[in-house]
Amino acid sequence: MRQVLLNLAITIDGLIAGPNGEYDWCLTDNDYGLTALNKRVDTFIMGRKTWEVAQQYFANGSTDGSSDSTIIVFSRTLKEAPSGNVRIVSEDPVSYVRELKRQPGKDIWLYGGGEIVAAFQKANVIDEMHLSVHPLLLGDGIPLFGKSDRIPFELVESIPYPSGLVQLIYRRKNPGPWDD
Repeated sequence: MRQVLLNLAITIDGLIAGPNGEYDWCLTDNDYGLTALNKRVDTFIMGRKTWEVAQQYFANGSTDGSSDSTIIVFSRTLKEAPSGNVRIVSEDPVSYVRELKRQPGKDIWLYGGGEIVAAFQKANVIDEMHLSVHPLLLGDGIPLFGKSDRIPFELVESIPYPSGLVQLIYRRKNPGPWDD
């Protein structure tokens, strides 16, 4: 079964963006495992707000949103996809992704936004978390996690970089009821 992988930059104080959605604090001086992650996935999922920021990166190839990858954008307001490999989905994200996990293919990258990550966290749909912890206290902004039930994860790997960034890779300990 396909896995849902959350891969995000996060600050030491648990924020994924500043108070106005800014992410100018993210280190980009290294690959930080993105090339390997891109080889593992064929589907990117995200909310509308994240898509509005990220589409420029997918369009210019900075992130491997190549024609053989599918980009799924969950939105109640967007109606048309800008290109053939982008799908706009208005149905419930959790139900949609649970079904997507059962279909053949590579793993699924939960690319972000805060609202969709919170919904997936609450529904216990995230199989792995790849958290790139940046050496910074942002002080105010958008938190990665909201309130949820207790969900145990186990540390699979920690990778320190000379920049001070540490990538922590966690795997969910207990499978969800839909994981066969």
